[in-house]
Amino acid sequence: MPNLKALAKDTAIYGLSSIIGRFLNYLLVPLYTNYMPKDSGDYGVSTNVYAYTALILVLLTFGMETTLFRFANDANAQSAGKGATLDFAKTKGGGSAWPDTVFSTAFTAVAALTALFLLLVFGFITPISEAIGYAAHPEYLQIMAMVVALDALQALPFCYLRFQKRALRFAALKLLFILPNIGLNLVFFVLLGKTSVLYVFLINLACTLFITLLFVPDMLRIHYHFDRVLLGRMVRYSWPILILGIAGILNQVADKIVFPLVYPDAAGANVQLGIYGSCVKVAMIMALITQAFRFAYEPIVFAKNKDADKAEYYASAMKYFLLFTLLAFLCVVGWMPLLQYLIGADYREGLGVVPIVMVAEMMMGVYFNLSFWYKLIDKTIYGAWFSLAGCAVLLAVNVLFIPRYGYWACAWGGVAGYGTSMVLSYVVGQRQNPIPYPMRDMAIYVAVTALLFLAMQMVPAGWPTVARLAANTLLIGVLLAVIIRRDLPLGSLPVIGKYFQKQNQ
Repeated sequence: MPNLKALAKDTAIYGLSSIIGRFLNYLLVPLYTNYMPKDSGDYGVSTNVYAYTALILVLLTFGMETTLFRFANDANAQSAGKGATLDFAKTKGGGSAWPDTVFSTAFTAVAALTALFLLLVFGFITPISEAIGYAAHPEYLQIMAMVVALDALQALPFCYLRFQKRALRFAALKLLFILPNIGLNLVFFVLLGKTSVLYVFLINLACTLFITLLFVPDMLRIHYHFDRVLLGRMVRYSWPILILGIAGILNQVADKIVFPLVYPDAAGANVQLGIYGSCVKVAMIMALITQAFRFAYEPIVFAKNKDADKAEYYASAMKYFLLFTLLAFLCVVGWMPLLQYLIGADYREGLGVVPIVMVAEMMMGVYFNLSFWYKLIDKTIYGAWFSLAGCAVLLAVNVLFIPRYGYWACAWGGVAGYGTSMVLSYVVGQRQNPIPYPMRDMAIYVAVTALLFLAMQMVPAGWPTVARLAANTLLIGVLLAVIIRRDLPLGSLPVIGKYFQKQNQ
């Protein structure tokens, strides 16, 4: 129970920073979709370029985030290499010698890979820009190459803050990126009347550089020690995670990369991609919850591996994750009459994909929770195979059906891809390292949510917005009541729980 409380506390901090950050970032969606004309295709260009950068970031970090947690928490790892002479004693800089060695070794590798990436991009910018359709604007790729390089250099310091349980510092740095980013976008788009995607990329570069500089004090406190033998062991552990990460990020961005390449109307591809990309933003509440949960859960789950009750803990965490994602799903769908105003009127024709994309994101979150069985027994190759299988399904759906169904194929491709990975991980995991997930309880919640979703679709579209919101909120309340009744009695809640306990006495 203390670990679950710690998980809830850290999830709240990470989640609050993510929720506030994403909410503020959502202010950019109506900004872009109102100031960037749909027919210009600029929002589609932004969607496409950011998809490439997400993939490149996974390549540059090389799975070292999970690897850092695995080795920094493993005292036995010290005896396997040159790090055997170090211990967990505090250094003058305030760090711990072995975790600092793990961090500095991983960071050196990522920094070297990032430097090589920048040399290749700037050295071969012309053929690269021609190959992916940006021959007229190679500067887009150069700017975003610098952005993704800085993001890669930030990835492990952010990860180390999580390892050190410095959730507040982590949250503050995340928010310090969002606020200047929004401010500069408002200045350029609203006050100065700039509508080009070029300014989106330039502002991103400036804000990313700002956060990188803020990490300097944290980096100076680290006791640096590069361990070549340790790096070899870390690479052997991380390369399957890299494959997993590539497949995983392709599940998220492959549709946005593939779309302009296979859509039959080349001139209208970026317009259609802009519609899809803007509507997907509304569904990102699910990715937000998954990300917040991951930031808090990943450090705890490795530390929990030595405890006798670990299987029950993992099972409980899965159930509560599913409960809150199902509730979030109904909230977004139910309040769509209000949330639709997050995007400009010209882009709203694609809002029908939102529930489908949210289901895909929910499956991705479940898959993430399932993934720890192979990470904890150092068989990350399983994750690589599962993710590759899901990616293959997603790519097949996109390539085959985008020409006919457009961005609807993108949405259903995500469900097919994540669903494949999720099912494979569960089936194989229950044979290799079984965990007693409460499948019956979770199935009941999924069924109740599905019925309530269908009920929402039956609310007449001609009703006034207030009436539709009221009806849908009532249906959301039904799910919340079921959750409280079955698994979350009010008396168990922090702070306010004591008042309900008194009433029950």
